[in-house]
Amino acid sequence: MPSPGKLNRQQLTVLILALMATGMGQSLVFAILAPLGREVQLGELQITSIIAVSALIFGLAAPRWGRFSDRIGRKPIIITGLVGYTVGTVLFTSVFYAGLTGVISGALLYSILMFTRCAQSVVMSATGPASSAYAADHTDRTLRTKTMARLGTANSMGTILGPAVSGALATFGLLAPLYFAAALAAVAALIVWRKLPVTPAAQLTDRKLSRKLRYTDPRIALLLVTAVGVFIGFSGIQQTLGFQLQDKLHLSGIETAQMTGAALMVSAIFTFLVQVTVMQHLQWRPTQFIRIGLVSMLIGAAVVSQFETFTVLAIGMAFLGTGLALCMPSISAGASLAVTREEQGATAGLVSSCPAIGFVFGPICAGALYQIHAPLAPLFSAAVFFAALLILVLNDRQPPP
Repeated sequence: MPSPGKLNRQQLTVLILALMATGMGQSLVFAILAPLGREVQLGELQITSIIAVSALIFGLAAPRWGRFSDRIGRKPIIITGLVGYTVGTVLFTSVFYAGLTGVISGALLYSILMFTRCAQSVVMSATGPASSAYAADHTDRTLRTKTMARLGTANSMGTILGPAVSGALATFGLLAPLYFAAALAAVAALIVWRKLPVTPAAQLTDRKLSRKLRYTDPRIALLLVTAVGVFIGFSGIQQTLGFQLQDKLHLSGIETAQMTGAALMVSAIFTFLVQVTVMQHLQWRPTQFIRIGLVSMLIGAAVVSQFETFTVLAIGMAFLGTGLALCMPSISAGASLAVTREEQGATAGLVSSCPAIGFVFGPICAGALYQIHAPLAPLFSAAVFFAALLILVLNDRQPPP
Protein backbone atom coordinates (compact mmCIF):
# COMPACT_ATOMS: atom_id res chain seq x y z
CA MET A 1 0.00 0.00 0.00
CA PRO A 2 1.34 3.49 -0.77
CA SER A 3 2.96 5.35 2.08
CA PRO A 4 0.52 7.64 3.82
CA GLY A 5 0.87 11.34 3.17
CA LYS A 6 -1.57 13.72 1.67
CA LEU A 7 -4.30 12.81 -0.78
CA ASN A 8 -3.40 14.15 -4.20
CA ARG A 9 -5.80 16.50 -5.96
CA GLN A 10 -7.34 13.85 -8.22
CA GLN A 11 -7.99 11.38 -5.41
CA LEU A 12 -9.54 14.02 -3.16
CA THR A 13 -11.69 15.45 -5.95
CA VAL A 14 -13.10 12.08 -6.96
CA LEU A 15 -13.87 11.10 -3.35
CA ILE A 16 -15.59 14.44 -2.79
CA LEU A 17 -17.71 14.01 -5.92
CA ALA A 18 -18.77 10.50 -4.88
CA LEU A 19 -19.71 11.55 -1.36
CA MET A 20 -21.35 14.74 -2.59
CA ALA A 21 -23.60 12.74 -4.90
CA THR A 22 -24.79 10.50 -2.07
CA GLY A 23 -25.15 13.47 0.28
CA MET A 24 -27.26 15.34 -2.25
CA GLY A 25 -29.36 12.27 -2.91
CA GLN A 26 -30.05 11.70 0.77
CA SER A 27 -30.97 15.34 1.38
CA LEU A 28 -33.40 15.13 -1.53
CA VAL A 29 -35.06 12.10 0.04
CA PHE A 30 -35.31 13.76 3.45
CA ALA A 31 -36.83 16.92 1.96
CA ILE A 32 -39.37 15.05 -0.15
CA LEU A 33 -40.36 12.05 1.96
CA ALA A 34 -42.71 13.71 4.47
CA PRO A 35 -44.99 15.47 1.94
CA LEU A 36 -44.68 12.58 -0.53
CA GLY A 37 -45.68 10.06 2.12
CA ARG A 38 -48.74 12.09 2.99
CA GLU A 39 -49.69 12.30 -0.70
CA VAL A 40 -49.96 8.49 -0.78
CA GLN A 41 -51.89 8.43 2.53
CA LEU A 42 -49.11 7.12 4.77
CA GLY A 43 -49.09 8.17 8.43
CA GLU A 44 -46.24 9.98 10.15
CA LEU A 45 -45.08 6.87 11.97
CA GLN A 46 -45.18 4.82 8.77
CA ILE A 47 -43.08 7.41 6.95
CA THR A 48 -40.47 7.68 9.67
CA SER A 49 -40.37 3.90 10.14
CA ILE A 50 -39.29 3.45 6.51
CA ILE A 51 -36.24 5.56 7.25
CA ALA A 52 -35.67 3.89 10.61
CA VAL A 53 -35.79 0.26 9.47
CA SER A 54 -33.73 0.91 6.34
CA ALA A 55 -31.22 2.72 8.53
CA LEU A 56 -30.94 -0.38 10.69
CA ILE A 57 -30.12 -2.42 7.60
CA PHE A 58 -27.58 0.23 6.57
CA GLY A 59 -25.98 0.09 10.01
CA LEU A 60 -25.65 -3.68 9.91
CA ALA A 61 -24.18 -3.71 6.41
CA ALA A 62 -21.69 -0.82 6.59
CA PRO A 63 -19.13 -2.52 8.90
CA ARG A 64 -19.11 -5.58 6.66
CA TRP A 65 -18.44 -3.45 3.58
CA GLY A 66 -15.62 -1.72 5.47
CA ARG A 67 -13.97 -5.03 6.35
CA PHE A 68 -14.52 -6.28 2.79
CA SER A 69 -12.70 -3.20 1.46
CA ASP A 70 -9.72 -4.16 3.67
CA ARG A 71 -9.54 -7.42 1.72
CA ILE A 72 -10.20 -6.43 -1.90
CA GLY A 73 -9.46 -2.70 -2.00
CA ARG A 74 -11.52 0.48 -1.69
CA LYS A 75 -12.39 1.44 -5.28
CA PRO A 76 -14.64 -1.52 -6.21
CA ILE A 77 -16.58 -1.11 -2.95
CA ILE A 78 -17.12 2.61 -3.56
CA ILE A 79 -18.47 1.85 -7.05
CA THR A 80 -20.71 -0.92 -5.74
CA GLY A 81 -22.30 1.49 -3.27
CA LEU A 82 -22.97 4.14 -5.90
CA VAL A 83 -24.48 1.67 -8.36
CA GLY A 84 -26.64 0.23 -5.59
CA TYR A 85 -27.80 3.72 -4.69
CA THR A 86 -28.75 4.40 -8.32
CA VAL A 87 -30.76 1.22 -8.86
CA GLY A 88 -32.36 1.35 -5.43
CA THR A 89 -33.50 4.96 -5.82
CA VAL A 90 -35.10 4.22 -9.20
CA LEU A 91 -37.03 1.30 -7.69
CA PHE A 92 -38.03 3.23 -4.56
CA THR A 93 -39.25 6.19 -6.61
CA SER A 94 -41.13 3.98 -9.05
CA VAL A 95 -43.04 2.38 -6.19
CA PHE A 96 -44.11 5.85 -5.05
CA TYR A 97 -45.24 6.56 -8.62
CA ALA A 98 -47.41 3.47 -8.48
CA GLY A 99 -48.86 4.75 -5.21
CA LEU A 100 -49.59 8.20 -6.60
CA THR A 101 -51.38 6.72 -9.62
CA GLY A 102 -53.46 4.38 -7.45
CA VAL A 103 -51.97 1.14 -8.77
CA ILE A 104 -51.08 0.08 -5.22
CA SER A 105 -52.06 1.56 -1.88
CA GLY A 106 -52.38 0.94 1.83
CA ALA A 107 -50.45 -1.83 3.54
CA LEU A 108 -49.16 -3.26 0.26
CA LEU A 109 -47.67 0.09 -0.77
CA TYR A 110 -46.07 0.53 2.64
CA SER A 111 -44.61 -2.99 2.56
CA ILE A 112 -43.11 -2.61 -0.91
CA LEU A 113 -41.65 0.80 -0.06
CA MET A 114 -40.09 -0.69 3.05
CA PHE A 115 -38.61 -3.61 1.12
CA THR A 116 -37.14 -1.51 -1.70
CA ARG A 117 -35.61 1.04 0.67
CA CYS A 118 -34.06 -1.70 2.81
CA ALA A 119 -32.66 -3.49 -0.24
CA GLN A 120 -31.15 -0.21 -1.39
CA SER A 121 -29.60 0.36 2.03
CA VAL A 122 -27.77 -2.97 1.98
CA VAL A 123 -25.74 -1.92 -1.06
CA MET A 124 -25.50 1.86 -0.79
CA SER A 125 -23.89 1.50 2.65
CA ALA A 126 -20.66 0.48 0.89
CA THR A 127 -19.64 3.94 -0.33
CA GLY A 128 -19.07 5.76 2.96
CA PRO A 129 -16.72 3.37 4.79
CA ALA A 130 -14.70 2.59 1.69
CA SER A 131 -14.24 6.29 0.91
CA SER A 132 -13.16 7.11 4.47
CA ALA A 133 -10.76 4.17 4.51
CA TYR A 134 -9.31 5.24 1.15
CA ALA A 135 -8.61 8.67 2.62
CA ALA A 136 -7.04 7.15 5.75
CA ASP A 137 -4.82 4.93 3.57
CA HIS A 138 -3.30 8.02 1.96
CA THR A 139 -3.10 10.39 4.94
CA ASP A 140 -0.65 10.45 7.83
CA ARG A 141 -1.75 10.98 11.41
CA THR A 142 -1.00 14.71 11.56
CA LEU A 143 -3.39 15.42 8.66
CA ARG A 144 -6.14 12.94 9.59
CA THR A 145 -8.62 15.36 11.22
CA LYS A 146 -8.24 17.94 8.43
CA THR A 147 -8.67 15.27 5.77
CA MET A 148 -11.82 13.85 7.37
CA ALA A 149 -13.19 17.39 7.63
CA ARG A 150 -12.56 17.88 3.91
CA LEU A 151 -14.46 14.71 3.15
CA GLY A 152 -17.18 16.00 5.44
CA THR A 153 -17.47 19.08 3.25
CA ALA A 154 -18.45 16.79 0.39
CA ASN A 155 -21.52 15.61 2.23
CA SER A 156 -22.20 19.20 3.30
CA MET A 157 -22.00 20.50 -0.25
CA GLY A 158 -24.36 17.75 -1.34
CA THR A 159 -26.75 18.68 1.44
CA ILE A 160 -26.54 22.35 0.44
CA LEU A 161 -27.20 21.65 -3.22
CA GLY A 162 -29.78 18.92 -2.61
CA PRO A 163 -32.51 21.09 -1.08
CA ALA A 164 -31.97 23.78 -3.70
CA VAL A 165 -32.32 21.22 -6.49
CA SER A 166 -35.25 19.64 -4.68
CA GLY A 167 -37.13 22.92 -4.48
CA ALA A 168 -36.52 23.64 -8.16
CA LEU A 169 -37.40 20.15 -9.42
CA ALA A 170 -40.44 19.80 -7.15
CA THR A 171 -42.27 22.18 -9.47
CA PHE A 172 -42.25 19.27 -11.95
CA GLY A 173 -43.67 16.91 -9.32
CA LEU A 174 -42.54 15.39 -6.05
CA LEU A 175 -40.86 12.43 -7.78
CA ALA A 176 -38.62 14.48 -10.08
CA PRO A 177 -35.93 15.15 -7.42
CA LEU A 178 -35.63 11.46 -6.61
CA TYR A 179 -35.07 10.42 -10.22
CA PHE A 180 -32.46 13.19 -10.44
CA ALA A 181 -30.69 11.75 -7.39
CA ALA A 182 -30.48 8.35 -9.07
CA ALA A 183 -28.94 9.88 -12.20
CA LEU A 184 -26.43 11.81 -10.14
CA ALA A 185 -25.22 8.68 -8.33
CA ALA A 186 -24.82 6.92 -11.67
CA VAL A 187 -22.60 9.73 -12.95
CA ALA A 188 -20.54 9.60 -9.75
CA ALA A 189 -20.03 5.85 -10.16
CA LEU A 190 -18.74 6.43 -13.69
CA ILE A 191 -16.31 9.11 -12.50
CA VAL A 192 -14.95 6.86 -9.73
CA TRP A 193 -14.49 4.02 -12.20
CA ARG A 194 -12.63 6.19 -14.70
CA LYS A 195 -10.66 8.57 -12.48
CA LEU A 196 -9.96 7.14 -9.01
CA PRO A 197 -6.55 5.41 -8.89
CA VAL A 198 -6.64 1.82 -7.72
CA THR A 199 -4.81 1.04 -4.48
CA PRO A 200 -4.08 -2.48 -3.24
CA ALA A 201 -5.90 -3.98 -0.30
CA ALA A 202 -4.11 -4.36 3.03
CA GLN A 203 -1.51 -7.12 3.09
CA LEU A 204 -3.17 -10.51 3.59
CA THR A 205 -0.61 -11.47 6.21
CA ASP A 206 -1.60 -8.43 8.24
CA ARG A 207 -5.26 -9.27 7.74
CA LYS A 208 -4.74 -12.63 9.41
CA LEU A 209 -3.18 -10.99 12.45
CA SER A 210 -5.84 -8.31 12.93
CA ARG A 211 -8.93 -9.14 14.92
CA LYS A 212 -12.50 -8.30 14.08
CA LEU A 213 -13.44 -4.93 15.52
CA ARG A 214 -16.53 -4.57 17.67
CA TYR A 215 -18.55 -1.62 18.84
CA THR A 216 -17.35 -2.37 22.37
CA ASP A 217 -13.67 -2.04 21.46
CA PRO A 218 -12.38 0.27 24.24
CA ARG A 219 -10.28 2.28 21.79
CA ILE A 220 -13.30 3.58 19.88
CA ALA A 221 -16.40 2.73 21.95
CA LEU A 222 -16.84 6.22 23.42
CA LEU A 223 -16.60 7.84 19.99
CA LEU A 224 -19.13 5.40 18.53
CA VAL A 225 -21.61 5.97 21.36
CA THR A 226 -21.29 9.71 20.83
CA ALA A 227 -21.83 9.36 17.08
CA VAL A 228 -24.99 7.32 17.62
CA GLY A 229 -26.29 9.96 20.05
CA VAL A 230 -25.56 12.77 17.60
CA PHE A 231 -27.61 11.11 14.90
CA ILE A 232 -30.46 9.92 17.10
CA GLY A 233 -31.00 13.57 17.98
CA PHE A 234 -30.34 15.00 14.52
CA SER A 235 -32.49 12.45 12.67
CA GLY A 236 -35.35 12.99 15.11
CA ILE A 237 -35.46 16.65 14.13
CA GLN A 238 -34.75 16.07 10.46
CA GLN A 239 -37.46 13.47 9.94
CA THR A 240 -40.20 15.46 11.70
CA LEU A 241 -39.21 18.83 10.23
CA GLY A 242 -41.53 18.49 7.24
CA PHE A 243 -44.48 17.69 9.51
CA GLN A 244 -43.74 20.72 11.71
CA LEU A 245 -43.44 23.08 8.77
CA GLN A 246 -46.59 21.82 7.08
CA ASP A 247 -48.66 21.96 10.25
CA LYS A 248 -47.36 25.22 11.72
CA LEU A 249 -47.19 27.23 8.50
CA HIS A 250 -50.16 25.52 6.75
CA LEU A 251 -48.24 24.58 3.60
CA SER A 252 -49.09 22.40 0.62
CA GLY A 253 -47.07 19.29 -0.19
CA ILE A 254 -44.80 21.04 -2.71
CA GLU A 255 -44.41 24.09 -0.45
CA THR A 256 -43.48 21.79 2.42
CA ALA A 257 -40.80 20.10 0.32
CA GLN A 258 -39.39 23.47 -0.68
CA MET A 259 -39.36 24.88 2.86
CA THR A 260 -37.94 21.68 4.35
CA GLY A 261 -35.21 21.78 1.73
CA ALA A 262 -34.45 25.41 2.57
CA ALA A 263 -34.17 24.61 6.30
CA LEU A 264 -31.83 21.68 5.63
CA MET A 265 -29.80 23.89 3.31
CA VAL A 266 -29.27 26.43 6.12
CA SER A 267 -27.95 23.63 8.33
CA ALA A 268 -25.69 22.34 5.58
CA ILE A 269 -24.27 25.79 4.78
CA PHE A 270 -23.13 26.23 8.36
CA THR A 271 -21.72 22.70 8.37
CA PHE A 272 -19.73 23.50 5.25
CA LEU A 273 -18.47 26.86 6.54
CA VAL A 274 -17.25 25.40 9.84
CA GLN A 275 -15.54 22.47 8.12
CA VAL A 276 -13.57 24.68 5.73
CA THR A 277 -12.60 27.24 8.39
CA VAL A 278 -12.53 26.10 12.01
CA MET A 279 -11.71 22.46 11.29
CA GLN A 280 -8.82 23.37 8.99
CA HIS A 281 -7.06 25.79 11.35
CA LEU A 282 -7.54 24.71 14.98
CA GLN A 283 -5.28 21.92 16.27
CA TRP A 284 -7.55 20.56 18.99
CA ARG A 285 -8.09 17.02 20.16
CA PRO A 286 -11.11 15.35 18.47
CA THR A 287 -13.05 15.19 21.74
CA GLN A 288 -12.63 18.93 22.27
CA PHE A 289 -14.34 19.61 18.96
CA ILE A 290 -17.04 17.09 19.82
CA ARG A 291 -17.90 18.69 23.17
CA ILE A 292 -18.44 22.11 21.60
CA GLY A 293 -20.40 20.51 18.77
CA LEU A 294 -22.80 18.78 21.15
CA VAL A 295 -23.44 22.05 23.01
CA SER A 296 -24.23 23.74 19.68
CA MET A 297 -26.65 20.96 18.72
CA LEU A 298 -28.35 21.15 22.11
CA ILE A 299 -28.98 24.87 21.61
CA GLY A 300 -30.24 24.24 18.07
CA ALA A 301 -32.73 21.60 19.19
CA ALA A 302 -34.10 23.93 21.87
CA VAL A 303 -34.61 26.70 19.32
CA VAL A 304 -36.31 24.37 16.80
CA SER A 305 -38.76 23.19 19.48
CA GLN A 306 -40.12 26.74 19.83
CA PHE A 307 -40.13 28.08 16.27
CA GLU A 308 -43.21 29.78 14.85
CA THR A 309 -41.52 31.47 11.89
CA PHE A 310 -38.99 30.25 9.34
CA THR A 311 -36.43 32.78 10.59
CA VAL A 312 -36.38 31.25 14.06
CA LEU A 313 -36.21 27.77 12.56
CA ALA A 314 -33.23 28.83 10.43
CA ILE A 315 -31.37 29.97 13.56
CA GLY A 316 -31.91 26.59 15.17
CA MET A 317 -30.81 24.76 12.03
CA ALA A 318 -27.64 26.89 11.91
CA PHE A 319 -26.70 25.73 15.42
CA LEU A 320 -27.42 22.11 14.42
CA GLY A 321 -25.29 22.41 11.29
CA THR A 322 -22.41 23.93 13.24
CA GLY A 323 -22.52 21.14 15.78
CA LEU A 324 -22.61 18.45 13.13
CA ALA A 325 -19.57 20.01 11.43
CA LEU A 326 -17.58 19.84 14.65
CA CYS A 327 -18.68 16.37 15.70
CA MET A 328 -18.56 13.98 12.76
CA PRO A 329 -15.12 14.68 11.20
CA SER A 330 -13.68 14.62 14.72
CA ILE A 331 -15.32 11.28 15.49
CA SER A 332 -14.04 9.81 12.21
CA ALA A 333 -10.54 11.14 12.78
CA GLY A 334 -10.44 10.09 16.44
CA ALA A 335 -11.50 6.53 15.59
CA SER A 336 -9.04 6.32 12.70
CA LEU A 337 -6.17 7.50 14.90
CA ALA A 338 -7.05 5.01 17.64
CA VAL A 339 -6.55 1.86 15.53
CA THR A 340 -3.87 0.28 13.39
CA ARG A 341 -3.44 0.83 9.68
CA GLU A 342 -4.78 -2.63 8.88
CA GLU A 343 -8.01 -1.85 10.76
CA GLN A 344 -8.90 1.34 8.89
CA GLY A 345 -11.61 -0.20 6.72
CA ALA A 346 -13.25 -2.00 9.61
CA THR A 347 -13.15 1.14 11.74
CA ALA A 348 -14.57 3.31 8.97
CA GLY A 349 -17.38 0.79 8.58
CA LEU A 350 -18.27 1.00 12.26
CA VAL A 351 -18.23 4.81 12.19
CA SER A 352 -20.34 4.86 9.01
CA SER A 353 -22.90 2.62 10.66
CA CYS A 354 -23.43 5.01 13.58
CA PRO A 355 -25.53 7.57 11.67
CA ALA A 356 -27.66 4.69 10.40
CA ILE A 357 -28.16 3.36 13.92
CA GLY A 358 -29.16 6.86 14.96
CA PHE A 359 -31.71 6.93 12.16
CA VAL A 360 -33.21 3.70 13.52
CA PHE A 361 -34.20 5.21 16.84
CA GLY A 362 -34.45 8.95 16.17
CA PRO A 363 -37.25 9.02 13.56
CA ILE A 364 -39.39 6.41 15.32
CA CYS A 365 -39.13 8.06 18.74
CA ALA A 366 -39.57 11.58 17.40
CA GLY A 367 -42.38 10.51 15.06
CA ALA A 368 -44.27 8.86 17.91
CA LEU A 369 -43.76 11.88 20.19
CA TYR A 370 -44.83 14.25 17.42
CA GLN A 371 -48.21 12.53 17.26
CA ILE A 372 -48.63 13.19 20.99
CA HIS A 373 -47.40 16.80 21.06
CA ALA A 374 -45.36 18.42 18.27
CA PRO A 375 -42.68 20.18 20.41
CA LEU A 376 -41.81 16.88 22.12
CA ALA A 377 -39.94 15.70 18.99
CA PRO A 378 -37.14 18.35 19.06
CA LEU A 379 -37.11 18.33 22.88
CA PHE A 380 -36.40 14.59 22.71
CA SER A 381 -33.42 15.42 20.47
CA ALA A 382 -32.21 18.02 22.94
CA ALA A 383 -32.30 15.43 25.73
CA VAL A 384 -30.28 12.99 23.61
CA PHE A 385 -27.62 15.62 22.85
CA PHE A 386 -27.33 16.42 26.55
CA ALA A 387 -26.97 12.74 27.45
CA ALA A 388 -24.26 12.25 24.80
CA LEU A 389 -22.39 15.29 26.09
CA LEU A 390 -22.59 14.03 29.68
CA ILE A 391 -21.32 10.58 28.72
CA LEU A 392 -18.42 12.08 26.78
CA VAL A 393 -17.37 14.46 29.56
CA LEU A 394 -17.48 11.75 32.22
CA ASN A 395 -15.58 9.16 30.19
CA ASP A 396 -13.06 11.12 28.11
CA ARG A 397 -9.67 10.15 29.48
CA GLN A 398 -7.49 11.50 26.66
CA PRO A 399 -4.50 13.50 27.88
CA PRO A 400 -4.24 17.17 26.88
CA PRO A 401 -2.33 17.86 23.65
